[in-house]
Amino acid sequence: MVGEMPKSTLPEKIAVGISISLSGKFCLQGEPALRGVQLWVAYVNQEGGIYLGERAQSLPVELIAYDDQSKMDRAKGNVIRLLKEDRVDILLGPYSSVLTMAAVPIAESQKKILWNHGGASDTISKHGWRYLVNVLSPASSYLRSLPSYLTARKSMLRRLICLRTSSGTFAAHVARGLEEAAESCGLTVVQVPFTSPVEDAREIIKMALSQNPDLLVGIGSFEDDIKIVRHSTGTKPMVTVAAGSTAFGQSLGSKAEGNIGPSQWEPGAHYSPLKGPDSEWFWAHFKKKFGASPDYTAAQGFATGVVIQEAIMRAGGLEDERLRQAVADLNIHTFYGAFRIDPKSGSQIGHRTLLVQWKKGEKVVIWAPEAQ
Repeated sequence: MVGEMPKSTLPEKIAVGISISLSGKFCLQGEPALRGVQLWVAYVNQEGGIYLGERAQSLPVELIAYDDQSKMDRAKGNVIRLLKEDRVDILLGPYSSVLTMAAVPIAESQKKILWNHGGASDTISKHGWRYLVNVLSPASSYLRSLPSYLTARKSMLRRLICLRTSSGTFAAHVARGLEEAAESCGLTVVQVPFTSPVEDAREIIKMALSQNPDLLVGIGSFEDDIKIVRHSTGTKPMVTVAAGSTAFGQSLGSKAEGNIGPSQWEPGAHYSPLKGPDSEWFWAHFKKKFGASPDYTAAQGFATGVVIQEAIMRAGGLEDERLRQAVADLNIHTFYGAFRIDPKSGSQIGHRTLLVQWKKGEKVVIWAPEAQ
């Protein structure tokens, strides 16, 4: 056939590339995210690879990963290297909103889809990027369920003081979503911005308590939230974004007790029908492979792989425009939850976050969507 690629030059594997934080301030989340991707690669290859209809053949997956050291310039350089030198077929985004926003324009300029599993800021989807697919729920949804959860329990909590970092866009979007949901439930949210990294947590707490809050909400970096909770001697349990992470309990011990936070995934949440393995499989195989229990950042990495696999099979090949069209039509569930994007912006509109609370040293799901 005229124009057909000679068989000798056809790729024998699917190259997947990722720039991820294995050092620096985001490594606590970046390393488990990479492990989630690594487990997906092992799972796919054990199953015989990914089927490409245009070749009537399944190909194995090869993962190429570079440490971005939690730095923007390094992340940009890694993405360029993955696209120009390694010529990867699939490009996974880095961890954090700030690094994701640094990587997206590069991918867009090359018309290469950036599969975003680690950047939740709503701002990421507001630039009109064509080649952007978000797997995780946006930041504005993180605490939207909190006001309805409180009112459903006939809680007397009415005034929420929200301590949020003034840097970046993530915290502002989380706070905005909380504020909008609170207004519809008759609750009041007062935002108190602070500079990150927080230096004097006791002073910030003292200032917040002077405003007579019924509940304190912390929206900072992981380290900010930990400091604020650690120094909140004599105050009631808080709501913090960091409380959704297993590392929160590991860092605070008994101080974590009672604290509430948002989580993108917990092993106790079940969905059907599923694409790919279920939560029990993921949990057991992750722990066997890495000797640690998976957190939702790891689940995001694996689930992104499942979505990519489904898009490739539906598109029949690896060409990005066909993949983008295929993923726009997906309405599926993985063990991580629902996946459905806005066809135009690529923002995630299917997946919803959970609320968890620390009880007796364990995270317990206290709110989950009725249906996804």
